[in-house]
Amino acid sequence: MIEIPQQIIDAIIRQAYGELPDEACGLLAGTDGVVQAHYPLTNVDHSPEHFSFDPQEQFGVLKKARAQGLKIMANYHSHPSSPARPSDEDIRLAYDPNIMYLIVSLAEEAPVVNAFRIVNGTVENIRIKSSHTNIIDI
Repeated sequence: MIEIPQQIIDAIIRQAYGELPDEACGLLAGTDGVVQAHYPLTNVDHSPEHFSFDPQEQFGVLKKARAQGLKIMANYHSHPSSPARPSDEDIRLAYDPNIMYLIVSLAEEAPVVNAFRIVNGTVENIRIKSSHTNIIDI
């Protein structure tokens, strides 16, 4: 399970809509299974079908999260026109078994948000608990 404040879920969905037609992406950080910070990143691919983080931005987020005493818990991205499940490319590129992968689908009338753990090509659904936990402003 991963606990994500509703404010952060809402912010990710807003980012996903704001970056249409391209995929939006970013990182989530926290402790003890609870997300406390949301870090939107630039999709340097500018594509509706895949994303890549800006390496400089990603490194800056890692430094900031560590300075705040947080660990990267998940990366996230949107699927503008496909379901909230990992694509073959998402599974192939899921290189870190220690984090979760959050996908926001905008394919339906209402956005769908799902979380997964992907280890050696095996996909496991992770339950998302929405909360009103305090978050860290970035």
